[in-house]
Amino acid sequence: MIYLGLISGTSMDGIDAALVDLKSDKPDLIGSLHTPYKDDLKKELTDLITIDAPISLVARTDQRVGLAFAESANKLLKKFSVKKVDCLAIGSHGQNILHQPDTKFPTSIQIGDPNIISELTGITTVADFRRRDMAAGGQGAPLAPAFHEMMFRKKNHDTVVLNIGGISNITILSGHPDQATKGFDCGPGNTLMDSWSLKNQHKTFDENGDWGATGTINQALLADLLSDPYFQKQPPKSTGREYFNLPWLEARLAKYSSLPVNDIQGTLCELTALTCEQAIKTFAPAAEEILVCGGGVHNAALMTRLTATLPDYGIKSTSVYGIDPDWVEAMAFAWFAKQTMENRPSNLPGVTGARHPVILGGVYKA
Repeated sequence: MIYLGLISGTSMDGIDAALVDLKSDKPDLIGSLHTPYKDDLKKELTDLITIDAPISLVARTDQRVGLAFAESANKLLKKFSVKKVDCLAIGSHGQNILHQPDTKFPTSIQIGDPNIISELTGITTVADFRRRDMAAGGQGAPLAPAFHEMMFRKKNHDTVVLNIGGISNITILSGHPDQATKGFDCGPGNTLMDSWSLKNQHKTFDENGDWGATGTINQALLADLLSDPYFQKQPPKSTGREYFNLPWLEARLAKYSSLPVNDIQGTLCELTALTCEQAIKTFAPAAEEILVCGGGVHNAALMTRLTATLPDYGIKSTSVYGIDPDWVEAMAFAWFAKQTMENRPSNLPGVTGARHPVILGGVYKA
């Protein structure tokens, strides 16, 4: 019962691939691999969400990402000596470049041509997971709460799973079996901090949050950032890097031209911490523990702020339950592939707002 999950998140730093044994109720991670994007491909991806890109660029990048995903999958199989015939399917989230759930014609586009992945790996590939949920009236995201529910829900014990990737989101798991799982995107996770670090430090991320920790939180700027309507919007809600990005930030920095750049970074870290805090305190006040996954778990400054703003909650990494926080999402899409291949729905209407459960993804047969 081996499946392979592929995803590149909103940080757009590269591809996470996970081989997962799904024969039991609790998935077992066989092996994982992170493959960074080549610099020119990463620039193309950034261009797709920051400029009015021509359709020819979208098509070319779709092909290039598909090739990169297929190569990553093949490397992972080889690294852990798993034969292709023993991998039942690949679940590929792809690379999100557009997520518009609240427009007149809602849609969500993830590139990385699954035809290429299926052809070059010889493995049936499931992809395009978001849009069926949107066709049923949902946001199409976040999807991972369904996997969180299967992995971390416990009887008589309220739990929050806080995923801090490029965008941060929470999953609210009630200890009462008659209570539906809830969840939504809180706002920017690492994406604004990463973009500001790249612009001013020429580093793709602020390691451990050390640079931001040298700055002082600017309360006026923080208030301006928090005034964005997204933070006041009620769930179900979802967002992406095409909304919270460097142009979004720079438009709000216009009247703060004299502010030290490290103060801005520190304020961005506080923005992530506060929006997560507000989401948890408002919608999960009874939670007894918070399980953190995603790249943000490695930002020591951010984790310190979360601990300070949420002193009454037990904050810990998903690793305490044997799930590496870096691989939760890739594992989730291996599981989504299994759900689809078995004709099982895997969206959660209580999270996305869909009218009913649906089977997610299109199947590209090997």
